[in-house]
Amino acid sequence: MSVAMLHTCIRVKDLNASLKFYKEALGLFETRRKDFPEHKFTLVYLSNEEGGYEIELTYNYDVEKPYDLGNGFSHIAVGTEDLEGMREKHIALGYEVTPLKGLPGSAPTYYFVTDPDGYKIEVIRR
Repeated sequence: MSVAMLHTCIRVKDLNASLKFYKEALGLFETRRKDFPEHKFTLVYLSNEEGGYEIELTYNYDVEKPYDLGNGFSHIAVGTEDLEGMREKHIALGYEVTPLKGLPGSAPTYYFVTDPDGYKIEVIRR
């Protein structure tokens, strides 16, 4: 029996700011949206050209305080052929970006960029 990876859900406080980040910083696009005004939430699904996997942004109306990300969730990872170019783009866009990093004893192969809600996105050289 096999399973298919479908999506990762993250809760966002400001849907427009999150959409801007995921579209601008990672090149994702909206694949579908489901509004549930009677239940006070909206789901927006984002993917890339390769498809097959999505980020689900869950926007609950009238949330006043930022979500507590806790200490169990760590990050989402994406890959790119041009690690340095992507990092420079994220810096130019004004996002919080770490220095290039590598595993102990290895050359730098990744960095992290932070979305508007504080979620860490690891960008890895493919």
